[in-house]
Parts: sequence; C-alpha cells; structure tokens
Amino acid sequence: MATAPRTRRPDELTLEVVDLIGSVVARYHEEYDEAAAEHALTGAQARLLSLLTLEPLPMRKLAHKLKCEPSNVTGIVDRLESRGLVERRPDPADRRVKVAAATEEGRRMARSLRESLRFAREPLAGLSHSERLALRDLLLRMLGT
Repeated sequence: MATAPRTRRPDELTLEVVDLIGSVVARYHEEYDEAAAEHALTGAQARLLSLLTLEPLPMRKLAHKLKCEPSNVTGIVDRLESRGLVERRPDPADRRVKVAAATEEGRRMARSLRESLRFAREPLAGLSHSERLALRDLLLRMLGT
C-alpha cells in the first residue's frame, strides 16, 4: 500500500512573511474602504470603478473578478451610473452584450481614490528608489509575472 507523500511544513521565516503579507493586505483593504467612504463610495463600488479604469468589462466578468453574483454587479453599476462615474456600452466584439466602462469623471474619481491612500504613500516614501524597485520586482516574481 502506497503512502501519501508528506508535505514539508514551511520554515518559520516563510510563515512570518506570509503573516506579514496578510497584514499588508488587511491594512490595504481597511484604508481602501476608508478612502472609498471619503469619496462617498462603498468598498465594492470603488473596487469595481478601479477595475473599469483598466478596461470596459461585461457584468459577468466583473462579477467573476469581484467574486460576487452578476445581480450584485448590476446594482453597483446602476449606482455608479447614476452618479456619472460609469456607463454601459455595447461590446464591440458582440453587440448583444453590454459592457460597463468608466467615464472620464469615473477615471478621475478612481485616480483621486488611489492617490488618497496613505498606506501606499507613507511607508513606501521611507524606502529608497532602489528598495522600491527591489520590492516591486519581488512582488512581481511572487505573482509569476
């Protein structure tokens, strides 16, 4: 009878790094939600708007990226659309499908939101340019890009 291979337990340094990454992510989300509220947005609205500044997306793809139901995305897009931050357009690849796209005002709002994050600005300002480059490169490597 074959036995399952044993999985090695991560070393203490790896566990510490994983915990620190978790703390960074939690702090980022907390400050992101606070910044969103300062712009009269919910965290979900801010995340959706941020995604749409990269490219217009159909509701189903937005729901997948936000890990929620398409009906929830419809409500979020409705609220952002009523504020002039998002618009619906026909998908150029399939005119039967509608995509949500950030308006110019939506892109300005998303940029302002990003710039208001103290979390990103303050700790990173204490690092030298070469340290920020090294951190960026390590993060990209961890993400496999």
